[in-house]
Amino acid sequence: MERELKLHHKAESTRDSYLYYVEDFIDYRIRIHSTLRGNDAVREYLTWMAVDGKVSASTQNVALCALLFLYKQVFKQGIGLIDAPRAKKPKHLPTVLSKEEVVLILSKLSGVYHLICSLMYGCGLRVKSDCLTLRVQDVDFDRKLITIHNAKGGKSRALALPETLIPALQVHLQNAKRMHEQDLAKGWGSILLPNALDRKYPNASKEWGWQWVFPATSRFIEPKTHIQRRHHLHESAVQKAVKRARYEARIFKHVTPHIFRHSYATHLLEDGENVRVVQDLLGHESIETTMIYLHVMQSPSMVKSPLDRLVAAGGSK
Repeated sequence: MERELKLHHKAESTRDSYLYYVEDFIDYRIRIHSTLRGNDAVREYLTWMAVDGKVSASTQNVALCALLFLYKQVFKQGIGLIDAPRAKKPKHLPTVLSKEEVVLILSKLSGVYHLICSLMYGCGLRVKSDCLTLRVQDVDFDRKLITIHNAKGGKSRALALPETLIPALQVHLQNAKRMHEQDLAKGWGSILLPNALDRKYPNASKEWGWQWVFPATSRFIEPKTHIQRRHHLHESAVQKAVKRARYEARIFKHVTPHIFRHSYATHLLEDGENVRVVQDLLGHESIETTMIYLHVMQSPSMVKSPLDRLVAAGGSK
């Protein structure tokens, strides 16, 4: 399963999710001593997820995609239409910060976390697949661009680098380069390359251009090769920093790093940007996904509340 996922160039996060649900599928069948096969086995598992597990619609859908991949690409067999009960998908609007709230939360962040969150808001980035996996060569200071490679859905896109972040980002990269040079001096400093490029370019893994823009503060030892490497910052560290900043700013919305992406899209639309342009900037496959931000725009309503009308008429005290 893992080999087939890599052959199909699935993103790391997708591989992890698919493998998790295939393992859970196998564990479930062992627990209940299931003898069903193929379509019936998948339907039984998905029904359990919806009825007993009470999972979200998106979780059930990822599990379905994982099992369809398992049967089609690994077992080399089709399983037809899956008519299992589907978890209900709630219709909700994304939480969005006002421009003032963005400024307030960013003011409570410092160092690398201020830079990361500013970049996510300034470019509409996802925290892990877009921002934390940036490599040095993805940042073009001369053209004032950053390039996102192999993001969600395997897409790449180029985005304008906010000019206000350039000085801080340049200083940050100077510090990161010194840390990389120290790693090299100690005999380490190699990084994992995508798509097995390390076999094609054996020395590329130690080149500065391939290093993470936001490297972790500590190294780890790769289990298979026993090579000591430095990974990028973990998304949980960014989540904790944002949570602390939200408390300090006394903002009581549900604030996560992804809220900067939601706010980026909404604020662009509020400022009159075309929805098709915003779709391209976010890397959305469908315009319908982008259209949801039109519903959360903070434009004043033309309809006056009946309560305000009543008070204005002197009908309530």
